[in-house]
Amino acid sequence: MSKENTPDEDDRPGPDPWTQEVGAGAQKRQTEEAEPAASEDAEALVERQRLMQLEMMDRWIGGVLTEQRRSRRWKLFFRFIFVAIIVALLWGAFSSAILVGAGRGMPAQPHLGIVTVDGVIASDSPANAERVISGLNRAWEAEHTEAVLLHINSPGGSPVQSQRIYAEIMRLRDTGDKPIIALIEDIGASGAYYIAAAADEIAASPASLVGSIGVIYSGFGFERAIDSLGIERRVLTAGENKAFLDPFKPLDEDTTEFWQQVLDNTHQQFIDDVVAGRGERLSDDDEIFSGLIWSGEQAIELGLIDRLDSLESLSRSYFDEARWEDYTPAQDPFERLSRRFAQTAAQLLGLKSSPSPVSLQVPSDASY
Repeated sequence: MSKENTPDEDDRPGPDPWTQEVGAGAQKRQTEEAEPAASEDAEALVERQRLMQLEMMDRWIGGVLTEQRRSRRWKLFFRFIFVAIIVALLWGAFSSAILVGAGRGMPAQPHLGIVTVDGVIASDSPANAERVISGLNRAWEAEHTEAVLLHINSPGGSPVQSQRIYAEIMRLRDTGDKPIIALIEDIGASGAYYIAAAADEIAASPASLVGSIGVIYSGFGFERAIDSLGIERRVLTAGENKAFLDPFKPLDEDTTEFWQQVLDNTHQQFIDDVVAGRGERLSDDDEIFSGLIWSGEQAIELGLIDRLDSLESLSRSYFDEARWEDYTPAQDPFERLSRRFAQTAAQLLGLKSSPSPVSLQVPSDASY
């Protein structure tokens, strides 16, 4: 083909300006239409997120408020229970103080005059010598009291407190105006039996625990523990034996021998007073004074008690009906409240609030 017949490149048709303008306009319109749509989607997304956050915040606040209300309800509940216990204890303490001496019988008629010995015998307990002796004298001096009844439920305790009560019973008994009867309930052991031995007559239930005529000292030795901890014990005394029972010192042979003599001497005082109180009613069994404890049925065979009886039947042996009057002095209301609160707390915590009849000793002290 000849060059002449070949179209010149410059003669080729160029892009259509109209078409380009129309295409650019269409693209611009699409972009302009797309931008508002994208903006609307973003705003909607932001709005949804905001609503979700508000909803989550509402739920969280609602949960917190619910938990706070629940917590307040429990606090109010426990406060109510605490106040109710305090009010009940106060009411019991004050009503007991007001009604003490009211008894079950009528003071204008003949009746048994009861004095209770309840719990551990100690100077700082309800069963202390001053309180029991005061009750004994009140019952003894009352005009219509036919007999004085020591109502005993105690594992024992202080030798000195027991001896004081024993001596007062023996003094009253020597006058011979009224019989003094000791009635043992659940337990009348050690120092409690010491007291009972002074009475004209001792009664108990078949299952009562009676006896334990002995003296005990208990303590602990910490000398090895203190050495293992690297602690130095510093004790200064005037008198070479002043610290002879120091739990951080080893117990040597001389100390053991001396302290055993003290216990033996105290035990002999116990034996002598039981023999003086019971006399020939005691059997010849050597184990009576060994510290053993027996049931009421066994005790009557050994001469430790005189008969098996109860409070009701004892009263009916004097009268046609059960009639008695409690002459035990009232405790201080606040002291009674504190003791009762301690007992309640111990029961709630699952602790024992009364002495076990199996363990009759006072730790780190000599006791009956």
